[in-house]
Amino acid sequence: MYGLWRPRVLGAWKVPATGPLILAVNHSHNIDGPMVMGVAPRPVHFLIKKEAFVGPLDPFLTGIGQLKVDRHSADRTAITGALDVLAQGGVLGIFPEGTRGEGDFASLRAGLAYFAVRGGAPIVPVAVLGSSEKRGRLIKGLPPLRHRVDVVFGDPFDAGDGSGRRTRRALDEATERIQKELTAHLENARRLTGR
Repeated sequence: MYGLWRPRVLGAWKVPATGPLILAVNHSHNIDGPMVMGVAPRPVHFLIKKEAFVGPLDPFLTGIGQLKVDRHSADRTAITGALDVLAQGGVLGIFPEGTRGEGDFASLRAGLAYFAVRGGAPIVPVAVLGSSEKRGRLIKGLPPLRHRVDVVFGDPFDAGDGSGRRTRRALDEATERIQKELTAHLENARRLTGR
């Protein structure tokens, strides 16, 4: 990432050095996940749509510990894999909106709350800014080479209410808490970076 673009990483010191953790990353461009993997202070295992695991990318993504997920059904293999990452004290990366979009955390899916509550892991919000501002001249689907991309890590927070409940209502309440935290972090990151 540092060879192709100019990432500016802010707040990486906020990422706990040990223990289970979830990075909740906004998603507006294809390079957001690889950018976070390249600059995060700990190895990250992202939940990635199964459609990305094609050709030579399949053994590569699997080899670096990324998790294949079917976004159109309850993928038990992906769920078990993600919970295993957390149980082993690893870092799980999630795009809470489920797909690329505006990258504004406006429409969260329930998966993030489920993993945070079930896995007992704090969430660190991550804002990737600048990845979709301009199109490159050589490869239109990527930002221009040497373009600055900001990656802003936020303060860790717990999604649950501390009761340990895993009911539908508890997950809905956790999703609301998460949305407020992620939206506030994104606004702060935009102020901080001027984007």
